[in-house]
Amino acid sequence: MPPTRIVGAVVLVAALVPAAAARAAEPSANPPGMKQLSDERTFSRWAYPGNHGKVRSRPAAGARTVARLHWLTEDKLPEIYLALASWRDAHGTTWVKVRLPKRPNGVTGWVPRGALRTYTLVRTFLDIDRTHLRATLYSAGKPVMSTRVGIGTSSNPTPRGNFYIREKFPVRGVAAYGPYAMGTSAYAPHLTDWPGGGVVGMHGTNEPGLIPGRPSHGCIRLRNASISRLYRLTPRGTPIHIHD
Repeated sequence: MPPTRIVGAVVLVAALVPAAAARAAEPSANPPGMKQLSDERTFSRWAYPGNHGKVRSRPAAGARTVARLHWLTEDKLPEIYLALASWRDAHGTTWVKVRLPKRPNGVTGWVPRGALRTYTLVRTFLDIDRTHLRATLYSAGKPVMSTRVGIGTSSNPTPRGNFYIREKFPVRGVAAYGPYAMGTSAYAPHLTDWPGGGVVGMHGTNEPGLIPGRPSHGCIRLRNASISRLYRLTPRGTPIHIHD
């Protein structure tokens, strides 16, 4: 090989080695040594956003942006984020892994601790069984309420996965939704053009005879007495596991 090519090859290798080393030093999406903030069963923590900061795919300032924090839900109520874990990098920055209310369902990301306000601790957990059409609420690991539900049809199913309660509000003047509604971090798989982007909610109904069943477009329906009790017992930030 001519000397000029040898020199060029050496320079190229020298340039690539630091870059490769830098990539190797970057943290993974789940770096070792994370501190658990929520087990999403017996204890969980949530927080309001502190800014409109970027949410990263990994706990690093240069990592890919997967979302931005936002103040309000689609219903113009204060947004909250479920905090899953924290990790401190070599520079002393503490990063927090959060569950994100966005499409596609199941997205998580990392923000600096300063991007979130004070944590709120909850001890509740809501299990929704699509096969048996039943919702069971747990507090500190113990069942405190179980009720039958209506879920989405086969063409517009209620999505499976891990989510959380983002918002709660009384319903006024819309009998089809009963007395109360709670918005979740889940989105209906196919209803992207619906108001609010197809957020999966939990609410009452004026057709209690359809429960249990599969009458909805993805939302979770309960009889009015059941949604009233669940509303009272379920704080915001409560994790939800929807499964078959």
